[in-house]
Amino acid sequence: MDTVAQTSAPPPRIGMLGGGFMARTHTRAARTAGARFTAIATSGAAGSRRAAAEFGYDIAVTAEDLFEQDLDVVHVCTPNSIHAEHSLKALDSGFDIICEKPLATDPTAARSILEGARSHGLNGTVPFVYRYHPMVREARARIRRGEAGALLTIDASYLQDWLLSADDDNWRVDAGSGGPSRAFADIGSHLVDLIEFVTDERIVSVVATTRTVHPRRGGAQVTTEDTVAMTVEMSGGGIGSVLISQLAPGRKNGLVVEIAGTEESLQFAQEQPEQLWIGRRAGSRLLLRDPDSLSPDAARLCTVPAGHPQGYQDAFNAFVADSYAVFAGEKREGVPMLADGVRAALVTDAVLRSAAERTWVEVEQL
Repeated sequence: MDTVAQTSAPPPRIGMLGGGFMARTHTRAARTAGARFTAIATSGAAGSRRAAAEFGYDIAVTAEDLFEQDLDVVHVCTPNSIHAEHSLKALDSGFDIICEKPLATDPTAARSILEGARSHGLNGTVPFVYRYHPMVREARARIRRGEAGALLTIDASYLQDWLLSADDDNWRVDAGSGGPSRAFADIGSHLVDLIEFVTDERIVSVVATTRTVHPRRGGAQVTTEDTVAMTVEMSGGGIGSVLISQLAPGRKNGLVVEIAGTEESLQFAQEQPEQLWIGRRAGSRLLLRDPDSLSPDAARLCTVPAGHPQGYQDAFNAFVADSYAVFAGEKREGVPMLADGVRAALVTDAVLRSAAERTWVEVEQL
């Protein structure tokens, strides 16, 4: 059986924009995929030198100089507000891109990146990496085979506690750096992408409310949301509830999606990624990750035998390997492309408009 890491393409020469947690995560994944680490740029010369030494890049450069290097792919891991600028420059320079989400802080800018890639004949992907847990693919396969029946309801949440206190601060809190949405654009976008990916349906309308619990952090006024609650209508007629919070004590990365169909329910919890709960009226069971018993698309993502746990970095590794394969002209199933990044921007915009207007809002379709 083919695995996600197998590709006939030569290893890409990559440039990295950014030197924080996500740049480190991208770099680990790129190393597993065999990339050549050509250049890295952070916000300052000292930071670039530090990152080049720590991560193993050949040279440390400025962002402008990075676009002059001999590259194949640029990873954009900078603050949200400059994702569009850096993505467009990379595309104009002839490079495929992997751009951290959100692809851009508004739908117009996100569309410009997609249009830029198409005009240059290039590609780009966005790290909605929870798609790459094998048990997510198994849930998707069961729904596609009709085993769950028609979609009835969705119960989904993404809870974290890293911004619980008013003393907790981060650049994402500032709308100038992170954009007008924080909690939803940062983690809610993962959740709605997973809902749409697994169900093969679109969220067509939302009614949402947001809260900014701490009006000040680090001495500055906060205008981005801490929590979001919303009800969604799906394209097939199902309905769902979605809760997002970065102020949930004890929850570190609690992404949970439960989908109820007319025949069975399916629940995936990211903190227990080795299992899929399957519920039927006559009984329920836990399906454990075992490539010998999974659908081909799920088994493809199993990089170690059953009983040897896989997790977040494994999912990220698979995403980056698939991205490089797609850039080389190969086919891969379920890769989150730039259009999916635009889709996330459109849903985020609908959530913010609904919260501001306190009414149902239809989600603009791509």
